[in-house]
Amino acid sequence: MPFFSLENQTAIVTGGATGIGEAIAQRLAKAGATVVIADINIEAAEATAKTIPGAIALKVDITDPASTDAATAEIIKRTGRIDVLVNNAGIAGKAAPITEQTLDDWHKCIAVNMDGVFNFVKSVLPHMKEKQYGRIVSIASIAGKEGNPNMVAYSATKAAVIGFTKSIGKEVATQGITVNAVAPAVVQTKILDQLTPEQVGYMTAKIPMGRTGKPDEIAAVVHFLASPDSSFVTGQCYDASGGRATY
Repeated sequence: MPFFSLENQTAIVTGGATGIGEAIAQRLAKAGATVVIADINIEAAEATAKTIPGAIALKVDITDPASTDAATAEIIKRTGRIDVLVNNAGIAGKAAPITEQTLDDWHKCIAVNMDGVFNFVKSVLPHMKEKQYGRIVSIASIAGKEGNPNMVAYSATKAAVIGFTKSIGKEVATQGITVNAVAPAVVQTKILDQLTPEQVGYMTAKIPMGRTGKPDEIAAVVHFLASPDSSFVTGQCYDASGGRATY
């Protein structure tokens, strides 16, 4: 069997219709997984699924636990299993000083970036525990380690994802389930459209490699953490930052 094979496995990728999520979905499918593209934008999810043999598109609102529970049940019904969950869906939120942010701006980031991770993990864990196997990978951000100015909600929620990962990783460490995170620096995707050119420039300038990351580069790290080969790695946050963070 090839290294990092996902043959006969089912992998959920939230926000898998575009950007980093799409790159992850494509990569995991090439490794043999049946990929479920779980996205709030079902039209985009279906369009992406058509480019991936055997992929399944599901409309899921990760901010709603009833939606993640229903999706989990549907995926088990259709494929018989859930082996991998990649919590990729996220929003950048409003780029502005905190004095120009509203409580609603804050709550929107929390709902997607924090509640969404909590909801889907809670939905799939009973199945993974029953099987005594699972791989959970969440996309955090270097902003969660260092904090980006004018991105307080995004930075705070991504820090929360890292803490959540370390906590859950310890909870299920003896049950065949690994829980890890990946912290990219700025990656060239449509999410950058939510930010100002100054904000993107600030983040890129802090990367020693002098460039933004590529979705495929993040997908490669996720692939390892989603595979059986990562069996002794849990509760970790892997940087994919072009050298921005060195701790």
